[in-house]
Amino acid sequence: MTASCPTAVSLVCHHFLMNRTDRLYALREELRRAGSGGRTAERLAESFGVSARTIKRDISTLQHGGFPVWARPGPGGGYVVDKAATLPPINFTSAEVAGLAAAVAAHRGQPFDGYARAALVKVLSVMDTPARERATVINDRVWIDHTEPPGDVRTRHAIDRGLHEQRVLVVDYLDRDDKQTKRRIDPIALARTAGQWYLVGHCRTREAIRWFRLDRMTSARLTTEPSAAIPVEDIGTPPATAKAITDF
Repeated sequence: MTASCPTAVSLVCHHFLMNRTDRLYALREELRRAGSGGRTAERLAESFGVSARTIKRDISTLQHGGFPVWARPGPGGGYVVDKAATLPPINFTSAEVAGLAAAVAAHRGQPFDGYARAALVKVLSVMDTPARERATVINDRVWIDHTEPPGDVRTRHAIDRGLHEQRVLVVDYLDRDDKQTKRRIDPIALARTAGQWYLVGHCRTREAIRWFRLDRMTSARLTTEPSAAIPVEDIGTPPATAKAITDF
């Protein structure tokens, strides 16, 4: 890897898709983390991948909800949170947070990527400044070469929510013959094997459980229809090398 390669691990939450409720929470935590330095609307907009107008509207919503954030006028101004609203430092070591940041960065574009980044922002927001700075130094020495495109963020986010909220998904899918098909899927599980991520679900088009490669999904739309309650055991017996993420 040459010196021109960008460092792959960043301790700032950049350009991941989240719904407005999640964004409001993450925005509140980011402002708490900023402390007396505050954050401008432009910087927040860049961090969350939205417009400055959207950030200002979100700030207004937080203010009306009683969150003590105020606009500091003048050069270098921005949005600042009252000190009383900040949380005490959390007991994470800099090495532990560096490990979390590296794992999140390596998981870019994969299932629940956006939620992982939001969780990392929350952890960072309640760390003391010296520990956060040490974590940054460590992560400057961790490089990850992302050679594969991360895929469509909106599609992945819809799949994440479909599994999390147990709702039917409508998916545009390229089959093994590269033919475009539309499927209605009851999501059951996400699985990674042979270097690929799959959504395992009951395909209502085929009336059978199928494994859908995420990189073959060209779009996914979350419906309001609850998905069928299908036990994970109905998928079949996993290989001996397979483990659920709870078994780490």
